[in-house]
Amino acid sequence: MRFRGRFNDRFGIRKHRGRSVTRLDREATDADIEALIEFARTRRGVEFFVEPETYATGSSAVAVAHDGEWRRRRVGTPAVIAKVARDLRLPIYDAQIVGYPARMRAWNERHRERDA
Repeated sequence: MRFRGRFNDRFGIRKHRGRSVTRLDREATDADIEALIEFARTRRGVEFFVEPETYATGSSAVAVAHDGEWRRRRVGTPAVIAKVARDLRLPIYDAQIVGYPARMRAWNERHRERDA
C-alpha cells in the first residue's frame, strides 16, 4: 500500500525504515523532524540523543540545548536523525550508551519546582 497525500517523506523516514513498523504508535512525520531542526536552529549547544525503537514506539531522538531545555520527537530510524545531525553539524549520541546529560535533569527539576 502506497501512501498518497501531503506527506512526501522529505527526510527519507519511510525509505530508511523499511518494513519495520511498530504497532501501538503513529509513525514519524516530516513535522517531527522539522520540530527538532527548528529547536536546534533556535537554541545554543544542541546535541541529539537517539533512543531505540521499542514494541510500542518507533525510534525517537531528544534534542538537548546548552541550558538543558529539550524536545523529544519520533524520527523513524536512527539513520534519519543522523543525517539531520550531520547536515546541521551537531553531535549525536546513542542514549542507551551515554545516557542523558545532567543539564537535562537539572532543567526538569527547575521546571518541576516552578510548575508545582
